[in-house]
Amino acid sequence: MIEIKNLCKYYTMGDTKIKALDNINLSISENEFVSIVGPSGSGKSTLMNIIGCLDVCDSGYYILNGININEMSESELADVRNKQIGFIFQNFNLLPKMNAVENVEVPLLYRGISEKKCRERAMECLEKVKLKGREYHRPNQLSGGQQQREAIARALAGGPKIILADEPTGALDRKTSEEIMGTMKELHKNGQTIILITHDLKVAKQAKRIVSMEDGKLEDGKLYMEGD
Repeated sequence: MIEIKNLCKYYTMGDTKIKALDNINLSISENEFVSIVGPSGSGKSTLMNIIGCLDVCDSGYYILNGININEMSESELADVRNKQIGFIFQNFNLLPKMNAVENVEVPLLYRGISEKKCRERAMECLEKVKLKGREYHRPNQLSGGQQQREAIARALAGGPKIILADEPTGALDRKTSEEIMGTMKELHKNGQTIILITHDLKVAKQAKRIVSMEDGKLEDGKLYMEGD
């Protein structure tokens, strides 16, 4: 599903060239649940942006479902983001004036899907994350955990091949974090490919596989399997 080879990414700060990603090699198969863990500044967010087609690498290559992402135009990248990747963010990124079902419908409306089918799919996804009965609540009427479940429903709405979750428990308390991770595990059990970005090793360990990053590199020998 994902094949990354010799991938590098550079940023310029003044006269200094910084290597944010240093010769990354990573393969992720369909239906895997992988966490990428590392401290701030390790490069994990830069890698997430490239995997999510929000940015491109400077050298090396990234193959997603047999397609070389490096060779795609901006409009083609936008199409991949909309149809193949569902995003979950730390701060939910919900539209405050929309209720839950309207927020979940947003990515579907961009595809030109009929309002009736959008509504049916949004309701189905909200029920899947146990928000039935909260469909017409706005974000400020929901708890943090409920808002994150709404964001998960929105990520699922388009039937993406990959869920890319960036610090999904970062703004939540421990109990709520455990509930959200339970939802993620359930999605994985039902066949969803999930890539989780986190600085929290306890959260990372709930994935089936952990990849550790530091100083722009994937740490050699720091590839763990659950139960090790």
